[in-house]
Amino acid sequence: MTVRFGLLGAGRIGKVHAKAIGSNPKAKLAAVADPMADAANAIATQYGAEVRTIEAIESAADIDAVVICTPTDTHADLIERFARAGKAIFCEKPVDLDVERVKACLRVVDETGATLMVGFNRRFDPHFQAVKQAIEEGQVGAVEMVTITSRDPGAPGVDYIKRSGGIFRDMTIHDFDIARFMLGEEIETVTAQGSVLVDPAIGAAGDYDSVSVMLSTASGKHATISNSRRATYGYDQRVEVHGSKGAVAIENQRPVSIEVANASGYTRPPLHDFFMTRYTEAYAREISSFIDFVESKSPASPSGTDGLIALALADAALKSVKEGRAVKVSEITGVMADKSVFQGR
Repeated sequence: MTVRFGLLGAGRIGKVHAKAIGSNPKAKLAAVADPMADAANAIATQYGAEVRTIEAIESAADIDAVVICTPTDTHADLIERFARAGKAIFCEKPVDLDVERVKACLRVVDETGATLMVGFNRRFDPHFQAVKQAIEEGQVGAVEMVTITSRDPGAPGVDYIKRSGGIFRDMTIHDFDIARFMLGEEIETVTAQGSVLVDPAIGAAGDYDSVSVMLSTASGKHATISNSRRATYGYDQRVEVHGSKGAVAIENQRPVSIEVANASGYTRPPLHDFFMTRYTEAYAREISSFIDFVESKSPASPSGTDGLIALALADAALKSVKEGRAVKVSEITGVMADKSVFQGR
C-alpha cells in the first residue's frame, strides 16, 4: 500500500515533512496547499505533487492522509474537518493553545474513529529510543530522576513569539512529552520559574526566554527541564535518566562525530545548528510510524491525548511562574492525572 498525502502548509516545518514523505517508499506526496503560492509550488515541483486548495484536498478521493503544518490556531479546526472527511491526520504540535478546545477536538476524533497522530518527533530519534530501550530492558533499574536540557541557538522573532503561545507551549512542550516518555508515569505537580535574559522584547511581548521546570509524579519521581532561547555554541539537546541501578544519557549530536587532538588541545566539530538537521532521522521515522498506523488502522502514538497532556503541563508551568507556587495538573485539566483523560498513551 502507498499512502497518498496532502500537505497543509509549505513553510519551514512543511518542508521537513515533505522531505520525510518524499524519502519513504511507502508514501507519495500528492498535493500541497498553502496561501503562499511560491512556497506551495516549490514543494510541489520538487516532489511531483499538485498544488490544491484545502477544500480540494478535503474532498479528494486520491488523498489518504494529511499532514497539518499550518499556524497553530488552525490546527483543531483542520483536524475536525479531515476527521469528518475520513482522512488519517498527522498534526504538528500543539493541537491548540486552549485545553478545552483540544478536548472538544479530540471528541470529534473519537466520534469519527479517525487516526490522529501528534508531532512529538523526539520520541522517534534513534538516540532517545535507545535510552527508552535501556530503561525498558532494566539496565538502569527503576527510573528515579530525569534531567532534560533543551536550548535553541537563538531566539525567534518577536512576531513569532506573540503567536506561538509562549515558550512553555511552543518549546518546552517537547520536553514535557519526553519527560512523560522517560518517566513512565504521569506528572502530578509542576513547579516552574521564568526569566527574560536574552531579549527584552520577548518580555515586552509577555513571554520568557529562560525557564526551569520541576515535574513530580505521585510516586515521587522527578524530571527537571532547563530551557533557553540562546545557546551560542549550537543546538543543545541532552537527556540523562538516573535509576536505581545506574544512569543512561544522550549526548549532544554533531553533523560529524570526530575529535582532533594536537598541540592546541582536543577539539570537536560544532553541534547541529537547529532542529531541521539534528532531528532529520527522527522526522523520517515519525512519518514511517504514522504510515504503519494508517495501514494497520491501529491507534496512533503520540496520540491526541498525549498532545492534550503536554499542553496541560505547559499551562501548569505558566501558572506556576505567574503565581509563584507549585501547581497540580488537575487544576488545569479538572481531573487527577491518573484518571481517564490521561489514559491511552
